[in-house]
Amino acid sequence: MKRRVKDTSTETDDDEFAQDRLFCDFAGGAVGHRLKFGGGRGQALPKAAGFTKGRTPTVIDATAGFGRDAFLLASLGAQVTLIERSAEVHAMLEEGLDRARVADEQIAEIISRMTLLFGDAKELLSGLSADVIVVDPMHPPRKTKALVKKEMRVLRSYVGADPDAEGLMKVALEMAKKRVVLKWPAKGDPLPNIRKPSHQLMGKSTRYDVFMTE
Repeated sequence: MKRRVKDTSTETDDDEFAQDRLFCDFAGGAVGHRLKFGGGRGQALPKAAGFTKGRTPTVIDATAGFGRDAFLLASLGAQVTLIERSAEVHAMLEEGLDRARVADEQIAEIISRMTLLFGDAKELLSGLSADVIVVDPMHPPRKTKALVKKEMRVLRSYVGADPDAEGLMKVALEMAKKRVVLKWPAKGDPLPNIRKPSHQLMGKSTRYDVFMTE
């Protein structure tokens, strides 16, 4: 039986995940803080995606999740298509987008550049077109004893382990006009049977493998 996504619009940030439920907030919390103080196009993901002072690519986020990366790129002016194949996560994103549309004018403008699709990206990408495809599959278990954040453990309980990440990357590499960005653990082993990235941007816990396609 599928689990329903509850309406948590009246919940506070502190108890968003208290009962292992999904919740999406584009107007406040960590997303709001990143919008105000994140550093704009100087952040790792926009740089990996090819955002420059004079260039704003179109983007497909093939593994939408909580939608935060898509929101960041849309806040920088990009038209972003989000693809999510989990019915529960898709419903969460729809509710989050609906709340954000009435939050304030700035948030509503950003949301207007985000288009959410339901389905498997491997099947949908052939009918779409974008300069950049971002792939952020569920990451493999950490090699350290440190636990991932609670919200990511909740997300994993809905979407599983993404065993077809390699297949998605192959489709993305065929369809992206300019580049594919793989968001991956900084110390994670490369995905098997995928060519070496053109270059990488490294963070403390995350790296961005950039595959140029033009």
